[in-house]
Amino acid sequence: MNSLEIVIPALAAVGLPAWAGLHPRSQLFGPTICKVENGCALTFDDGPNPRLTPKLLTLLDKYRVPATFFVLGKYVRENPALIQEIAGANHAIGNHTYAHPSVLFFSQAQIIDELSRCKDAVADATGKDMSIVRPPFGFRGPQFHSVVRKMGFSKVVMWSVSGRDWRPQPASRVIQRIQTAKSGDIVLLHDGDYRAPNADRSHTLESLANLLPRWQDAGMKFVKL
Repeated sequence: MNSLEIVIPALAAVGLPAWAGLHPRSQLFGPTICKVENGCALTFDDGPNPRLTPKLLTLLDKYRVPATFFVLGKYVRENPALIQEIAGANHAIGNHTYAHPSVLFFSQAQIIDELSRCKDAVADATGKDMSIVRPPFGFRGPQFHSVVRKMGFSKVVMWSVSGRDWRPQPASRVIQRIQTAKSGDIVLLHDGDYRAPNADRSHTLESLANLLPRWQDAGMKFVKL
């Protein structure tokens, strides 16, 4: 037997589950949303963040752009007034777990705990429930999708365009990555940092301040999830 006849199937056996659990477009373990209709969806992960989120809300309000915030329960507990401001501005709020662990190899009980604690934090602050969820790092396996169904979430939301803005960097780099976003895309950005509160996300804000008027001049419509 040719050695490639052994190696290629072995790599495929490892690679397919890895791709299924990591790639934003994978549907193998359960349905995910990577595209939207009738507009472009801006999404923000890992907040709320007192250093950035209020400025972001002001910018979105200036251009009357709806957005979706996938929040962490631990920061919601620390900033209840800020999550109330997000809800009051009629943006969508999604569940991004309580503390942003990688849930790829978590048990169902561990995943339920993370999602429930985030859900409870938002409900306590706003009186509202959440129907959408995004797994930390985008990592999900069959157990994650099973929990999502059991808990009654309507959508697992991934993305089609990423700003890769999770580290401080020149805004020009973020602009270069997301400027080609178009109707139908879900854009992944960050208004917080799961590793530390009050994170610097000024590059994200600057990139949007540059692109929002350009997108709107080009006729781009925005939707929330």
